[in-house]
Amino acid sequence: MSDNISASFQAHDKRFEAIVGTSPTVELLAENQNYSFAHEAGVFFPDTNTLYITSNRCIGPDGEQKVHITRVDLSEEPLIYNEIPANIPMANGGINYGKDHVLFCGQGSMTQPSGLYCMSTTAPYKTELLKGDFHGRQFNSVNDVVIHTDGSIWFTDPIYGFEQGYRPSPCLPNQVYRWSPDTGGIRAVADGFGRPNGICFSPDETIVYITDTDRVHGDGTVDDRRVSSIYAFDVLKYHGEPFLANRRLFAMADQGIPDGIKCDLEGNVYSGCGDGINIWSPGGVLLGRILIKGGVANFCFGRNGTIFALNEHRLWRIKLRVGLKGALLGL
Repeated sequence: MSDNISASFQAHDKRFEAIVGTSPTVELLAENQNYSFAHEAGVFFPDTNTLYITSNRCIGPDGEQKVHITRVDLSEEPLIYNEIPANIPMANGGINYGKDHVLFCGQGSMTQPSGLYCMSTTAPYKTELLKGDFHGRQFNSVNDVVIHTDGSIWFTDPIYGFEQGYRPSPCLPNQVYRWSPDTGGIRAVADGFGRPNGICFSPDETIVYITDTDRVHGDGTVDDRRVSSIYAFDVLKYHGEPFLANRRLFAMADQGIPDGIKCDLEGNVYSGCGDGINIWSPGGVLLGRILIKGGVANFCFGRNGTIFALNEHRLWRIKLRVGLKGALLGL
């Protein structure tokens, strides 16, 4: 590695420099010590240069639990960010849904279902529950979501809401689902997880990566004997329908848990972990780490080698090699 690379970047393989470039930077964009406003989602809209993020769960004096959604205007200096009044129960992961909507994972509450919620990116931020059950059985706490180019929506559903006291007893196992809005068909596509969490496709969509954050349960218990790993599956077709096959251990996070997960267009795999963002080659070799104290739950790519990292009370902008592009938006 070059001597001028910041101490915030830790290399494990010489290929790491091709990702971060010769002069990567980490810049603090916003800080709010009142609550953990920068926890999940991270949905970037290039046309308006805006970012949508969700907070960690906030517990009020009366014990009521809530998640706040924040809109960040990246065009202004200093940065402008404001909470928006969206009616999504315990929002968590999210993804672009067309040019002017966000598809959020609503973890649900005791009175509102968990599921996939569509929110407009313009005031009054109208929301709609698109899918809230598996053939009549309520989801547990839908956590993260990704959209295939065929229009199908894939998402994870762990039981964190029940463990944290804002969802009823689970009606379903810890599983991963595929929903087709065109046909209305819903299928369970992967099971055998402790707590399925982040999900993303490889650039060519032949592989899906799913993180298992079983090491940390929603009640706060941590057990080092439980997994904190990323699993890879091949996306195959049988009788004209997609199936996941050849489940394999792709990588294990040695610090914290691997939460949000993304790929760049070269197939490298990034995940938010207990020490920041860890980066693996498509072959599962740990290339390096972007070190951020306190870790990163989730993040997203912006333009041209930019990453926005969510670090609970802080929002960071990371600049890597010029020309590096995230697979999700191809920017």
